[in-house]
Amino acid sequence: MVTKEEALKAHMESKGKVESSPKVRLANGDDLAKYYTPGVAYVCQEINADKSKAYDYTNKGNTIAIISDGTRILGLGNIGPEAGLPVMESKALLFKKLSGIDAMPLCLNTTDENEIVNFVKNISPSIAGINIEDIESPKCFSITERLSNELQIPILHDDQHGTALVAIAGVMNSLKIAGKNLKASKIVVNGAGAAGLGISRMFGYMKMENVYVLDSNGLIYKDRQEHMNKYKDEIARITNSANKGGTLSDIIENADVLIGASKANAFSKEIISKMNEKPIVFALANPDPEISYAEALEAGAFIAATGRSDAPNQVNNMMSFPAVMRGLLDSGATRIDYSMLYNGAKALARSVGKRLARNHILPSISDGKELSKAISDVAIAIADTAIKSHNARSDVSADAIKSNLASRARLYKRMEKLIL
Repeated sequence: MVTKEEALKAHMESKGKVESSPKVRLANGDDLAKYYTPGVAYVCQEINADKSKAYDYTNKGNTIAIISDGTRILGLGNIGPEAGLPVMESKALLFKKLSGIDAMPLCLNTTDENEIVNFVKNISPSIAGINIEDIESPKCFSITERLSNELQIPILHDDQHGTALVAIAGVMNSLKIAGKNLKASKIVVNGAGAAGLGISRMFGYMKMENVYVLDSNGLIYKDRQEHMNKYKDEIARITNSANKGGTLSDIIENADVLIGASKANAFSKEIISKMNEKPIVFALANPDPEISYAEALEAGAFIAATGRSDAPNQVNNMMSFPAVMRGLLDSGATRIDYSMLYNGAKALARSVGKRLARNHILPSISDGKELSKAISDVAIAIADTAIKSHNARSDVSADAIKSNLASRARLYKRMEKLIL
């Protein structure tokens, strides 16, 4: 386990985790003439005649921006843009290391929704995608929706989309090990923020009927008046078909799966003891989970998982967001939908292969070979879904996309020993 002193020393020595570097050589005057003046002017003229050629002549097609206002950083809360920058740099590091994407970490000195939306729209000519990160709820949802509707590039809300993909993959594999039917299982989600909404939407897309979601005020149900918003209204429409009220203690009776997307220490051993046989417990709050891995097992959990790397079964969106964005960029997809995320979740679940076990429900983040295969499989599933749903950029042919994906898969194989 890393200490505070070790983390501070490492960051101080490197002065950050990412930097820009050239992709071409400037060895002589001819190189300078090609890549700067006068050569670059010819490229500008080509793009001026057809703006889509920016994807051919610049790094736009492999560049994204990571956007945050610092209002919901990890489990630390509203600590501001400067204090949030190390997290965005870490995300940029993982995008580059795990999927070859050039990501710009941009923390904004505004919390105003309209200003954030306008900023992103104004920089959109230079980028091919956006990762919305650590912006408070429910503002993060409306920002994501507005940008998705107003721009022709994909808007990935990692806390919502990425977490949902990994959590659903973990649930699929856990229920398989437990010998339980997915559609027949009772599932309780504790938390209605970004992760809770994403997971709920995924279950809604899957037409799961026995799902219940709670916020800090209890079960979310139709016509609940207190502490609701349009996103919780949506959760009420797609879950809790019995329209039950009550607390976690009330609804957890005979539940097969309990997913925590809430806060530290929200689950007790007593709660887990009320669940069905072979209970599955995902405590995903970070950095401190709703219940520790060891305590969940002591309470009787058949399978336990957290977001931490110091215990088995890490359910962490690190294995989803680089892959999702890679697939989106390679296909030229203009937006994200839940068919992509569902197919990505199935690909992630399958990627475990014969190593599937109670203490190994998902690929290991610390195993470069497993992680590279998972990222490749998910990226290809995302891009393939975009192609089949006609969500790919119109100026990219299906044959070219598939060829690019094949090349990308070979690249992942070469990178296995370099990932971690």
